[in-house]
Formats: sequence, C-alpha cells, structure tokens
Amino acid sequence: MPVYLLDDSLWFPPMEEAMPDGLLAAGGDLSVERLLLAYRNGIFPWFGEEDPLLWWSPDPRFVLFPVDLKVSKSMRQIINRKEFEFKVNTAFEEVIQNCSKITRKGMDGTWITDEITEAYTRLHYLGYAHSAEAWQDGQLVGGLYGVKLGNIFFGESMFSRKSNASKFAFICWVTLLKEQGVKLIDCQVHTAHLESLGAGMIPRKQFMKILETNIIL
Repeated sequence: MPVYLLDDSLWFPPMEEAMPDGLLAAGGDLSVERLLLAYRNGIFPWFGEEDPLLWWSPDPRFVLFPVDLKVSKSMRQIINRKEFEFKVNTAFEEVIQNCSKITRKGMDGTWITDEITEAYTRLHYLGYAHSAEAWQDGQLVGGLYGVKLGNIFFGESMFSRKSNASKFAFICWVTLLKEQGVKLIDCQVHTAHLESLGAGMIPRKQFMKILETNIIL
C-alpha cells in the first residue's frame, strides 16, 4: 500500500489507504487550511526533526469520552487541596514550547519543531488551538494543547514540571469540555498515562462517524 505524496493542492487521500501503522501521506504544508482539513478528516501531522512532513490516521483510534474520565482518589485530594490553579489560554506559546522539550520514548529529538510551533500558534490566534494550564505560585508547571472543532477536542501534547501537574490540567480541561458539550477527546495513539484516565481504543470508522456528527463544516 503506497504512502501518498502531497503537493500544493489542498487534499488528502482516503484514510482507508493508510498503512497498517496509520501513516497516510507525506509532504504538503502546515497551513491553517490544510490543518483544519486534516482534523476534520481524522488526520494529524506527526514527524521527527529529520523527517518529511508526515500525516497519520491510525486504526484503531485512541480516544477519551468525557463521561468515561477516571479521577483517582489521590487526584481528587490534590484538586480539593487546590495545589494547582487551572487556567485556559493564558500561556499558549509557553505551553507548546515546554511540550517541545519533553523527552519521548523512541524519539531522539522532538516532533514539535519551529514549523509546528508557528502553525499551531496561528491556529491559536484564530481561535482553534487552545492550552489548558496548571499553575503553582505564579509559575506554569504543567499543561497541554490541542485543537477544538465543534464538539471534538484533538489533543496534541502535554508536559509537566511538577508531579501530577499535567494530570491536573487534563482532568480540569476534560471536565470543562464536558460542560461545554464536547463529546470526544482524540488522544491519537495509546499511552498508559491517558489509559489510566479513562481513554481507550475505538475503530476508525466509529471515530469518523463521531466526527461527522460533531464537527460543523
């Protein structure tokens, strides 16, 4: 099965054409228009510093339904003690910069390159990309960022400088999104950390049906 090579035209191949690992296409660009088209079609960019721009649509898909959020007793205690302060969209660029510095298993460098940072910062200023933040004593100590379209949030990356800070930000963010009517949080690929918070796998076809009914084109 081929990996499609994108040109300047604004398009993506059918996701059913993805490789077994989810790789669908290479090339193209990170323009606002292409990124929004990608997310609406269940596709996301992910590539290393030395790689070409790569686009993915894995099957199955790792997601969290807000109603399935699991909050442990210890995390409830942290929230109740108000160890951290939760904020939204007050330090987007600082959040993405911190995410770019996290060492990730199986990757020598970061996939959050300057090009990615610039692209998602543009999305942020247009109201599509958001940061959820954990603060302590006036300092940003954890958080995450992603893209919200309709009633879907597409999570991209998270970081933590203090134990449980990113988990706190995630729990508070999911709780807020649930109140706003968000039906699904796309976690893209499996992590034990997010599985412990209630995320799980669903078939790509089911994922796409949810997108179709919750994103207004």
